[in-house]
Amino acid sequence: MTKDSFVPNLAEFAEIEKIAASGQDGSVLMMNLNRYLPEAQYPNGELYKSYMSALSTLLVQVGGKILWQMPVYGQPIGEQPVHEVLGIWYSTHKAFLALRSQAGSAENFRLRNLAVETAVVHRCPDGVIPK
Repeated sequence: MTKDSFVPNLAEFAEIEKIAASGQDGSVLMMNLNRYLPEAQYPNGELYKSYMSALSTLLVQVGGKILWQMPVYGQPIGEQPVHEVLGIWYSTHKAFLALRSQAGSAENFRLRNLAVETAVVHRCPDGVIPK
């Protein structure tokens, strides 16, 4: 049985909720550092591709998009082995929070639990306007 490994940083989510509820909410870039399970067969496996497809669909539902995704070839400094880094843009913090309430979220998170071993997400200023 696969369990949801999503463990939110409650203080950070409280900050995001505060921004989302303010009149000052704006776009945000989330840097996702993902390490995939062997079963995902990153980057060409069917499970990985299904997860990316479900994620893309979910992002469209909230008005977000993957700006770029890069494989990680190595780690010359530090210890956080990851396979891929994704830059995901959201029009607002509220849009990011809406991920879990969308019709496509159940399938996205089911596939994520099957494909992703570890994930760390960093909230950053967007500084980029998507095309």
